[in-house]
Amino acid sequence: MSLPEAPIIELDFTDSTNNYAMRLIDGNKAQDGLTIVANGQTDGKGQRGKTWVDVPGNSLLMSIIVTPRHSLAEQFVFNTAVTVAIAKVLQKLDDHWRVAVKWPNDIIVNDKKAGGILIENVLRGSNWTHSVIGLGLNVNQARFADDLPHAISLKVASGRDIDKSLLLTELRDAIFKATKFPVPAAMQMEAYNQLLYRQGMPQGFMNADASWKANILHANIDGTLAVQLEDGSIVNYQHGQVIWDYGSSR
Repeated sequence: MSLPEAPIIELDFTDSTNNYAMRLIDGNKAQDGLTIVANGQTDGKGQRGKTWVDVPGNSLLMSIIVTPRHSLAEQFVFNTAVTVAIAKVLQKLDDHWRVAVKWPNDIIVNDKKAGGILIENVLRGSNWTHSVIGLGLNVNQARFADDLPHAISLKVASGRDIDKSLLLTELRDAIFKATKFPVPAAMQMEAYNQLLYRQGMPQGFMNADASWKANILHANIDGTLAVQLEDGSIVNYQHGQVIWDYGSSR
């Protein structure tokens, strides 16, 4: 099926577009490329159970259902294909933007978070049958609350309003192409690491017990992040194992 044949379901409000997509899958009503778009969410989902807060009408909130072409062992490679595709669309919007990917799935524009990606996979037995790719993107917000000092919108970054409908079409096409026609894993990881935020730079990390700095080296094919500690040793962090210290990025 080509992407134009797959419908777009437009909603005013929903709990989350990913939840809506999952309900369609559970009811055997999903199809490849089907996309859910909402004006607002009452229970937006972020990584590891976090909440994604949107401004109704100003955010792009979408989920696209795809049938993965990657192997089950390449789930993170699949993630990087999606993330790189989204970043490249944004790079074309403004030549002056510094677009990067903060490990593993945050979209960074000019050193601030513009969006987040949440990918939820459906396995039936040993078969990877569906993937729900959720994207929350700050598009036309003019300002952010004081407790969100590291957030940015495309409007703030560019100084102009962004056409959400056109952006939706471009992102949807790019995501579908990236997942339908996968490139070799090594090539995909190289593309991701070229966009990796603060690569080669010291970055602060925290856990419940301590805080420290480490130089970011690269993301690995298994989804871990390789860093070099101040004593020269190299360790690999799993997602959720450490907390990113935004304050140390300045």
